[in-house]
Amino acid sequence: MSEVFITLFFLVFAIVMFVWEIIPLSITAMIVAVGLTVSGVLEPADAFAGFVNGNVLLFMAMFIVGAAFFETGMAQKVGEVVTKFAKTEKQLIIAVMIVTGLMSGFLSNTGTAAVLIPCVIGIAAKSGFSRSRLLLPLVLAAAMGGNLSLIGAPGNMIAQSTLQDIGLEFGFFEYAKAGLPILIVGILYFSLFGHKLLPKGEDTLLDSDSIYNKQIDYSSIPKWKQHMSFIVLVLTILAMVFEKQIGIKLYVSAWIGALILVAMRIISKSNAMKSIDMDTIMLFVGSLALAKAIDVTGTGAVIADSIIGAVGNTPSPYVLLFVILILSAMMTNFMSNTATTALLVPISLSIASAMDADPRAVLMATVIGGSMAYATPIGMPANTMVYGIGGYKFKDYVKAGAPLIIISIIVSMILLPIFFPFYR
Repeated sequence: MSEVFITLFFLVFAIVMFVWEIIPLSITAMIVAVGLTVSGVLEPADAFAGFVNGNVLLFMAMFIVGAAFFETGMAQKVGEVVTKFAKTEKQLIIAVMIVTGLMSGFLSNTGTAAVLIPCVIGIAAKSGFSRSRLLLPLVLAAAMGGNLSLIGAPGNMIAQSTLQDIGLEFGFFEYAKAGLPILIVGILYFSLFGHKLLPKGEDTLLDSDSIYNKQIDYSSIPKWKQHMSFIVLVLTILAMVFEKQIGIKLYVSAWIGALILVAMRIISKSNAMKSIDMDTIMLFVGSLALAKAIDVTGTGAVIADSIIGAVGNTPSPYVLLFVILILSAMMTNFMSNTATTALLVPISLSIASAMDADPRAVLMATVIGGSMAYATPIGMPANTMVYGIGGYKFKDYVKAGAPLIIISIIVSMILLPIFFPFYR
């Protein structure tokens, strides 16, 4: 059995299992890594190299830094400060989207949504506005905000790891060239007419034992801990932004910040360890193994030739850009946005190679398209989190999110060729 056939089998297996999700995504990814090793496609050292990948180390450290920011109550304070100035429902939607989008650019978008959901529910209850009209804009802003920086979403780092293997990389804020305009346009969309597409009606009552009925009291947390969690977060981000100037790798800066927080007991060692999301780490590692196999066996080239053949032997860069955006956006709404990016990145790299195009441009399009998980409750964890408490139906996501996907693709089609042309 050829290595290409085996790799294609595991690729199809991963797609089916990511969509079906009868077992956790991380387990599927590790089954793929183990399968590629047992079948002889990859050496064990190559299949599990992701565990010592610099980007995995970066994620582990940022989980700790982010957890300290959340656990000290600073994240809630940021949310409350911004939202308390909003007096009308429309102003509140805009304020919620701004703070969520900005926070998710530097922290986990799922974690950002998780900490702001109870805050927004409380604000909705006090103001009399329907929580169902606030929670959907919140999670969509979290998805858009993930493209403000290199560390905003796992998919960004998957693309970065793939580029680094061929001697290229994205700058810390390069995703923001497309991500920030998309976030701004998304906020304008909801402020002008998107709010009209949000569900109307009275909220359903929350269960008495719902975690969102419980208000966490942060008053007992010393102010110095709150201030230090904020200072360490800011300094860590600044160190990453100026990586080249200070000569310290991103993951080293992140671990310096994480270790300071643990050493000063701003977050306990046990909570720091618990904050590291091993599901994300294992998904990342397994996805990198699949990407490695797609590359070294020539499977990516086979798939790339098929896609290029479908759009013509010499496709217009704009046609190919559109195809990549549509394919990524469609897949990400029915499977994890991280999984979508992990599957498409090695294929996109092969397409770039076959067309002799700039790999950075093709991968940027893949990541941006893969972040457009706006139209279903399963596209990203934050979408699922508000499905029940918002009293939503599947069509509510489609109604509010589908136009946002179209708008985001239009913005991407305009900006990506300017900032990331396929040919230089």
